[in-house]
Amino acid sequence: MKAVQLDQFGIKNLQVIEIPKPSPKRGEVLVRIKAVSLNYLDVLLTSGNFYKDLPPLPYTPASDGAGTIEALGEDVSTWKVGDRVAVQYVQNWVKGEFQKEYHTRVAWQTQGVLAEYVCLPEYGIVKAPDNLSFEEVSTLPIAAVTAWHALINQAHLQPGQTVLTQGTGGVSIFALQLAKAAGAKVIATTSTREKERKLLELGADAVINYTAHPEWHQEVLRLNNGEGVEVTLDIAGTKTIEQSLLSLKENGFLATAGFISGSALPIDIHKHSINLSFIRIQGLATGSAESFSKMNRAIEVNHIHPVIDTIYTLEEVKEAYQRIEKGDMVGKIVISV
Repeated sequence: MKAVQLDQFGIKNLQVIEIPKPSPKRGEVLVRIKAVSLNYLDVLLTSGNFYKDLPPLPYTPASDGAGTIEALGEDVSTWKVGDRVAVQYVQNWVKGEFQKEYHTRVAWQTQGVLAEYVCLPEYGIVKAPDNLSFEEVSTLPIAAVTAWHALINQAHLQPGQTVLTQGTGGVSIFALQLAKAAGAKVIATTSTREKERKLLELGADAVINYTAHPEWHQEVLRLNNGEGVEVTLDIAGTKTIEQSLLSLKENGFLATAGFISGSALPIDIHKHSINLSFIRIQGLATGSAESFSKMNRAIEVNHIHPVIDTIYTLEEVKEAYQRIEKGDMVGKIVISV
């Protein structure tokens, strides 16, 4: 079978090779991967620049995948051959709150899914939404579940509240779509007129161009009747955290869901009124398989379709990773397998 592998870290070292097709062990399923989507995390791991321990080489990258069940290992009763499934990122986080022992993450503690076939534990997959293509399903495991876990499970978003999103990456676009489906108002930030138009087409109630408005938190207040927002997802880290905090109202919720501008968070609890305004800051990194399944049902009911920037072939894997590294996409980057 074909698989993408690294013998040494670096995007330039990605190569498509032939390796033996795996067979499922007891409690596992064999999944025929149809599509894989990429995250900024995949660039960090593939480049060898991740801040944690790197996976051993040789290494098959990528965490997010979708496909069909090809074969069942012994004692598997949950699934049948032909079922359409998506990969659960934190494999053993089945339900409930995150626990210390939930540490088996795809393409970090395990090999990734950028291959024609992969074996996964039967609890490490979820049923794919019926209304989505495999390319669309592949975008869900990290970005969409992170947005859902932030808005629904942690912020307890209510109809009529206001959500602030940042940019046009996967988590932010899914946050916009899910917030609108929940009956919320959405204010989005971006850097270009073209992206402004796209965000408005996707349902944003207002868009702030942060190039034109460097102190964009002031625009947030102006657009929201002089008040801050109830919820925001900060995806850039160092360069945006201050204005994200200044954009919140009393009892507001801030989810830290990325660090593309840096991981250090310069926070002044007095200047940003964290204590006096009872603001809550929550770290986030996807969610449970139970949450994933609930989100998938909401996607079906609300006819939500993920936004895909570009679909690449397996042989174009380097170009796909370079596109993520550049970071100017709208929505998700997908590789068709």
